[in-house]
Amino acid sequence: MAQNLYITHRQPSAVAAGWIESYNPDAEDFRNMKQTVRLNVALTVNDGKLAAFEEIARTMTEGTRKEPGALAYDWHFSADRKRCRLIETYANADALIVHFKGPVVQQLVPKMVEVSKVDRFEVYGDPGVEGRQMLSQFGAEIFSDWQSLDR
Repeated sequence: MAQNLYITHRQPSAVAAGWIESYNPDAEDFRNMKQTVRLNVALTVNDGKLAAFEEIARTMTEGTRKEPGALAYDWHFSADRKRCRLIETYANADALIVHFKGPVVQQLVPKMVEVSKVDRFEVYGDPGVEGRQMLSQFGAEIFSDWQSLDR
């Protein structure tokens, strides 16, 4: 079975190059390095609700910004601004759980689903046992890591 080699975007390329030379998949730093969990949420904005959607999204982003384990929280609109993708990245399963137990998910997600429809919810990486249970309540499909190259 081939070993997976992960390089995170948090390392400058010179550091990454040195890291590759000392690659040891059994080292604790390596095992902890690739624990990120990514979410891809596909949404359709309800007719006449774009302004409300945008305001809720801004508030969700500001709340998530306060979570140290939230690495990315990116919103992307289609050209007609009817469809949106939310791409989230968390440092690890614990950071994901903090997010799901926090005010963004507990208070703002219910408001978001009043003004939009979730078309698809995918999770990439290992959210852990508790994370899987939480995500299943939202209908998320979980994809396990297989191979990655992150810079």
